[in-house]
Amino acid sequence: MPDRNTIAVVIPALNEALRIRGVVEGALAECPHVIVVDDGSDDGTAEAIADLPVTLLRHERRMGKGASLRDGFAEALHRGFEGIVTMDGDGQHLARDIPRLLDAAQRYPDHIVIGARLRRRDRQPAYRRIANHFGDWGIAWGTGYRIADTQSGQRYYPARVAALGDVPGEDFVFEAQILISAARLLGTRCVSVPIESRYQCADASADSPGEQFRASHFRPMRDFGRITCHLAMQVLRRGGMLEVYRGLRDQPPLIDDPSGEFATAPPPKLAKTQ
Repeated sequence: MPDRNTIAVVIPALNEALRIRGVVEGALAECPHVIVVDDGSDDGTAEAIADLPVTLLRHERRMGKGASLRDGFAEALHRGFEGIVTMDGDGQHLARDIPRLLDAAQRYPDHIVIGARLRRRDRQPAYRRIANHFGDWGIAWGTGYRIADTQSGQRYYPARVAALGDVPGEDFVFEAQILISAARLLGTRCVSVPIESRYQCADASADSPGEQFRASHFRPMRDFGRITCHLAMQVLRRGGMLEVYRGLRDQPPLIDDPSGEFATAPPPKLAKTQ
C-alpha cells in the first residue's frame, strides 16, 4: 500500500521561479522524497530551491513536459519507490491533497489516481473547461472507459505504470497517452479524487502573491491540435467505434469522494489477509 515513505513526488518545472519554492516546501511537508525536473529554465527556478532537500534534475535545454516526466519517473524507479505522485510547479496543485490521493490509491489498488478539478470549477477559464471536456471524451475512446479530468497534472501512478516503456507523445500529449497505454497494456484503470480548481484571480497583484500564477504553458491552438490529432489516430487504430460509444455512454467516471458530493461508486471490497 502506498504511503508517504514509499512514494516519490515528481515536479516538472519550466520557469517556475514565482511559485516553485512554496510548491516544493508543501510537497516536502507531505512526502520526504521530492524530485524536481528543471526543463531548461532561465528564470532562476533551480536557484530558488537550491537549499532544499530535494533531488534536482536539470535539462540543458527545454525538452518538454513529457521528457521531464519520463526522467522523473526513471529516477524514482531507480531509487526503488513503489509509486509516484506528480504535481505541476506553478502552484495550481495543493500539496495537502497528496494524502487524499494516497488514501484513494489504498482503496483502489493498482489504479492511477487523478486529482480531478471538480471543486470551484467556476474559477476555471472557459476555454480550459471546453478543452478538458473534449479531452475527457477523446481519451475515453482510447482507454475504453470514462475518466474525470484527464488533463489534470496531479496524479498518483503505480510503479508498473511509470515503468511503461515507449509511451509515445510529448508535452501534454504524454499525459494523455500514458492513460491509454496503461489501459491497453496493463489493464490499469483510473479513479478520480475531487480537488480544487486554482487559477489566476482577477484581482491578483504583487501585494497578494499567494494568488499569483504564471501564464499557463498550455496553448489552446497548438496543444488542442496536437492532442486532437493524437487521439484521433488512437480511436481509428482501436476500431469498434460503435461498441465503444455504447459502453462509454452508460458508464460514468469512477470518482472516489468519501463526502459523497461527487462519488459515483463505493470503494471495492478488498480481500482479507491472514
